[in-house]
Amino acid sequence: MLRQVSSQENTAALVERLRAFLGERCTTSVSEREHHGRGESYHPVRAPDAVCYPLSTEEVAGIVRLCAEHDVPVIAFGAGTSLEGHLAALKGGISIDMRRMDQVLAVHAEDLDATVQAGVTRKQLNAHLRDTGLFFAIDPGADATLGGMAATRASGTAAVRYGTMRENVVSLTVVMADGRIVKTASRARKSSAGYDLTRLFVGSEGTLGIITEVTVRLHGQPEAVRAAICTFPDVASTVRTAIETVQCGVPVGRMEFLDAAAIRAVNRHSGLSLAEAPTLFFEFAGSLAAIAGETETVAEIARGNGAQGWSFADGAEERARLWHARHEFHYAMLALRPGATAWATDACVPVSALAACIEAACREAADAPFPAAAVGHVGDGNFHMSYVIDTGDPAEVARAERLNAALVKRALEAGGTCTGEHGVGYGKARYLVAEHGAEAVDVMRLLKSALDPQNILNPGKVLPAADEG
Repeated sequence: MLRQVSSQENTAALVERLRAFLGERCTTSVSEREHHGRGESYHPVRAPDAVCYPLSTEEVAGIVRLCAEHDVPVIAFGAGTSLEGHLAALKGGISIDMRRMDQVLAVHAEDLDATVQAGVTRKQLNAHLRDTGLFFAIDPGADATLGGMAATRASGTAAVRYGTMRENVVSLTVVMADGRIVKTASRARKSSAGYDLTRLFVGSEGTLGIITEVTVRLHGQPEAVRAAICTFPDVASTVRTAIETVQCGVPVGRMEFLDAAAIRAVNRHSGLSLAEAPTLFFEFAGSLAAIAGETETVAEIARGNGAQGWSFADGAEERARLWHARHEFHYAMLALRPGATAWATDACVPVSALAACIEAACREAADAPFPAAAVGHVGDGNFHMSYVIDTGDPAEVARAERLNAALVKRALEAGGTCTGEHGVGYGKARYLVAEHGAEAVDVMRLLKSALDPQNILNPGKVLPAADEG
């Protein structure tokens, strides 16, 4: 049975015990609570009752045990960059902020892996690895924590070459709903021993356990890197170039799409003068000889699809300049309408359906009363729509909801998914039955019930409510 909102008295008693356990690292400050009840999305703030800052796995386990005793929810918090309401305290409870668990515990350079506490960010890890010749490849854009990235099965711009968090997590340390501490796997490169608990928790969004340590795969720094950018007459030719690049086996490091509206936004925001047309951004990495051949292959493919305005950059500063537009997209969209909020949604489809899905999403948003634009990690069929809305205007919120629902419906009909990398949270929980089927969602409910019988771990997320399937 799903738990009800805990009484104020019960929660107050819990907070007193947490303060005795953690001292000033347990706070009920209104500003702290509100900060921990939101992500970077349109979802309203749903503040927790208190915020705790643990320093170790054992402290997380202690917090969870106390919450279980008092039947009070627990919501894990990383960098706060989530987009589908993952952090909202829908039933009140305790937010566990992992950011002070920020130690790189071990780097095994010879084995190409590293173990970190969950609060370590991707930039922090790569700074730590700078002198080893290795790097962590997953780049979701934001400087997210590795625990949060594992919990949401994040990916980003480099997924076309290096995969997602699912492929790059070796092992996890997880605190269960009753406070037990579980290590999901060894550091071996492969295993056929027992159930794959690592993959169970990767993408579970804190609903099955709280990730406290992550062992990730590392990759060697390439000899050379080259960036490139080119424009196309339409979305179809842009996506066709991406598909043909993948089909030809070119191991591009990144391949990103921005539509004309997105380019207009970044030009205005950053003072750039890019051609306002559908655009592909590439990154090639490897030996100098390999890059030269790969660049020419892709250039030939692109020219065959009507590409224009090829520009290349080999130096770090030049590459950063070319990639500036892609990295500034989110902030450029917000700058179009100061005070508004970005409703950022994503879907992922088989690449053969990608062009039609993007074109339809852009066409449907063309007459919306708010700015809208598309970007995408087109090499793996993942794209995003950004709607910059006034969340205080019910008509705008309803219009964005209709656009989002149509996008998801089209993606599912094409054999895709309602979210390629943003996660489900509670914003997209309603689509799980349509995507997976009622039977599969029932199995998910059985897993949730078995691992979290009190329903205290991030309740209301991932699984749809009973009246939604």
